[in-house]
This record gives sequence, structure tokens and C-alpha cells, in this order.
Amino acid sequence: MNRILVIEDDELIQRIIEKALSRDEFRVDAVSNGKDAIRKLEESGYGYQMIITDIMIPYANGLEIVSKVKHRTEGAPARVIIISNASNEEMVTDAFKLGVDDFLKKPFSPAELVG
Repeated sequence: MNRILVIEDDELIQRIIEKALSRDEFRVDAVSNGKDAIRKLEESGYGYQMIITDIMIPYANGLEIVSKVKHRTEGAPARVIIISNASNEEMVTDAFKLGVDDFLKKPFSPAELVG
């Protein structure tokens, strides 16, 4: 079963993402801040196949999470998608330099996640 970690502090967006991805082949865990995200990653042994995160989240921003995930030396790194309303081109560029696999701008269509 593929495991997905969703890190989003907007409860409505978090629910939309969970609903779009909750199928038999996916197990979706969702948290609302960076501290809980790091705890989930460590508890799972970084066992998520995909991480979907906002950039602007409390306690540790999305780019910090991306850096932790993509710079691990053990195992295959998870695919990471950022969903954000950040329009700062430098921030988007930094995300791709850290190894982000895709960047979706809010508002987004749930079909973009599953398509």
C-alpha cells in the first residue's frame, strides 16, 4: 500500500486532498504543521512514497521538510509535491533546487493530483 503524507494547515484544503487521494491503494496521513510532519516521517522511518506539502506551514516550513526528505542517504527519497499560493519565483526555484518533483499553485483542481 502506498503511503502519502499531506502537510497542510488549511483544514478545508487538507480534507480536499485527502478525499482526492483516499483510495484502496493509498494510505493518507495528514498533519497541519512541520513539527508533526517531522514526527510522522521519523516514526515511519521515512516510509512515505509521496509527500504533499504547503510551503508556509507552522513550526517548520515546507522547504525544510523537502530538504530533510530529499537529502537522506538511506533508501529512495519520496516524491514531493508542493501545493502553495506562494508566487515568489525565487521560492519556487529554491523548491526545485531542493528536489521537488512538482509544484501546484493554489487554487488547484483535485484532478491535478490524481491525473
